[in-house]
Amino acid sequence: MPAGPPAFDYRHSPKGIMASTPHPIPCRLDEPIDRFLAYVTVEKGLAPNTLEAYGRDLGRFAAFLQHEGLGSLAEVDTAVILKYLIVLRREGLGARSRARHLVSLRGFFRFVCQEKIVRSDPTRLINLPKSGLHLPVVIPFSDIQRLLAAPDTRRPLGRRDAAMLELLYAAGLRVSELVSLHLKHLNLEAGFVRVVGKGAKERVVPIGTQAQKVLRDYITNGRPRLLKNEASPYVFIARQGRPMTRQGFWKIIKKYSLTSCINYNISPHTIRHSFASHLLEGGADLRAVQIMLGHADIATTQIYTHVTADRLKAVHRRYHPRG
Repeated sequence: MPAGPPAFDYRHSPKGIMASTPHPIPCRLDEPIDRFLAYVTVEKGLAPNTLEAYGRDLGRFAAFLQHEGLGSLAEVDTAVILKYLIVLRREGLGARSRARHLVSLRGFFRFVCQEKIVRSDPTRLINLPKSGLHLPVVIPFSDIQRLLAAPDTRRPLGRRDAAMLELLYAAGLRVSELVSLHLKHLNLEAGFVRVVGKGAKERVVPIGTQAQKVLRDYITNGRPRLLKNEASPYVFIARQGRPMTRQGFWKIIKKYSLTSCINYNISPHTIRHSFASHLLEGGADLRAVQIMLGHADIATTQIYTHVTADRLKAVHRRYHPRG
């Protein structure tokens, strides 16, 4: 099979706003970039090094757009920005460098919106963690199975831990949603959980038969023994009938990842990432995953789609007549 075109390499781009491969910035992009740099020079009084960083970042972004065949800012939406950040990661940029690139793009798109060059800001939907943009870490299903099997379900605490881990993976909950879950939110007969997420928004997420089985066992045989005749509306109980805390569950995850001999960092959010990615790898619709995760905008969910790229390439090579 003949080799495809070489991978686009931004790492050797020269400094300045013309940073690109040997081709210059497309003519429809160089003017707004120059106008933005002039604006931040005069209005913001930026230091020369900061101005140079802005120019270098925007030049690299313009080169990316040219490579993608996009010659106009009007063609840039949130999905394009997400793809660019993924490309930066694959090219070896660390979290802080990617965060700086996003800051440059945010400033630039705010400016071109104010100048009526574009109608909307494609960066406004992207939330950047303080430590930078981290793409999802996905746990292989074999490791998920070992983690879920780790608790000793002969003991009440083991039953609780098993139920929490199963539900976290079965429904892709945030840890705050898991520990605040009330009994009235569970419908094990119908096989779903009602989740109160960010902004007090509710969503209904289905849960599978294995999670239902483990939850029934905990609620029947484990939870009453942990409560010791106390009453609580919460599903998951810690010592003295108190609700489980985020920090408490974090320690539980760490304990079982060690006993399962999983040699990389696992957090509650890693399991949520894996829930989404495993669904997409299995062929789930992106919008269905968006609803189950409780994302307000599908652009937030699209960041998971890169995880399936290698699998899709393998399927294409295996089954396409000219793969």
